[in-house]
Amino acid sequence: MSLTIDDFVQKEESTCSYGMDDYTTEAARWCKGCGGHGALGALQRMLRDNQVHPEEVVCVSGIGCSSRFPHYLRAYGFHTLHGRALPVSVGVSLARPELKLLTVMGDGDCFSIGGNHWLHTLRYNINSMVMVLDNEIYALTKKQVSPTSRIGTVSNTSPRGSYLEPLNPLSVALGISNISFIAQTASWLPGHMQATLEKAWKHKGLAFVRILQRCPVFMPNAFQGGSVDFPGKFLESPEGIPVDKGILRDAPVVAHDPRNINAAQAVAANSHMEKEPLGLIYYNPEVPTYSDIRYSKVATVDRKAKAKLLDDYLTRYSVES
Repeated sequence: MSLTIDDFVQKEESTCSYGMDDYTTEAARWCKGCGGHGALGALQRMLRDNQVHPEEVVCVSGIGCSSRFPHYLRAYGFHTLHGRALPVSVGVSLARPELKLLTVMGDGDCFSIGGNHWLHTLRYNINSMVMVLDNEIYALTKKQVSPTSRIGTVSNTSPRGSYLEPLNPLSVALGISNISFIAQTASWLPGHMQATLEKAWKHKGLAFVRILQRCPVFMPNAFQGGSVDFPGKFLESPEGIPVDKGILRDAPVVAHDPRNINAAQAVAANSHMEKEPLGLIYYNPEVPTYSDIRYSKVATVDRKAKAKLLDDYLTRYSVES
């Protein structure tokens, strides 16, 4: 998409508020029933409710179905290489710290080819909301197992069913030093998803949000198809995410302290074996961001004094006319 400065100046000069159209470029071309539609809508509603200026948002993505986000979100964006969204995000964060940064990836994009970048970006704790839309399959390339595919998943790369236990992204993330925010939600729970994104958006640091979603073409039964039979449990705490059960009327609500790293690790470790946790899993706003640490080590430059020194130096070699 192309944006001109006039698009934003005209909006700034008007008295009307931002609406959904101000965050929309074109109709999303995901398959009917794809969870990407719900995630995009929740994000746009969150931006509208907070009246975020579109020109202050940068959306970075990798490769995959979910990575078409920058095409559908009216903001500045990078559609980068497979697995490389996070290095670009680190660069954006350091070069333009005043902008609001959003990084969108899929499970293969983030946890497989981008796994090394994922771990170290969590450790850096840059200012970014990171959304991973996890459907437990490579969908854009037509059904290959991903790191989060369950045992027995039949695919083009595992015709007899996958052999390995799936990667647990929550446990992995909680093992990284400097982690400051981890939450999990689901694409079929729009109210809960929007509240999760809003909490993540307002967090200073890296807010890692895993969004469970089904692929209606290649993984329609993932997470029990997003039905009332999905084994989920909502985490409740005073500073957590409001419980919005949506269709999961009978899902249990359990008390959880997101500031307690041990409690968070226990919740994450049992996610595949028991009920998937939905809500704020870990939260530590006291962790300094990478920008805070980096720029605290750099002396403030007096630009006027530096210019004067350069001028004085050049004057020594000047010839009077």
